[in-house]
Amino acid sequence: MALDRLDALETRIRDLVKLVQELKGKNASLEDEVKAARQRLASQDDMNRRWEKERIDIKSRIEKVMGEIDLLECMDDSKEVALD
Repeated sequence: MALDRLDALETRIRDLVKLVQELKGKNASLEDEVKAARQRLASQDDMNRRWEKERIDIKSRIEKVMGEIDLLECMDDSKEVALD
């Protein structure tokens, strides 16, 4: 009877050891996935910052051109007034 209990305990311990090994393997795999996801996120953040800088630069250039167009329109308006 004691040997049966010992055998059952040994079987349960083996099963637990196997489960722990499987969980360690899955944990390592998940840690690799998290690391890769963090690297992708960092890369995406860098790209977003570059796009934001480019967007600001383009906006600035467009505003400058619009200001020059407004200046030209003001000059044309003053010529028309002078001709009247």
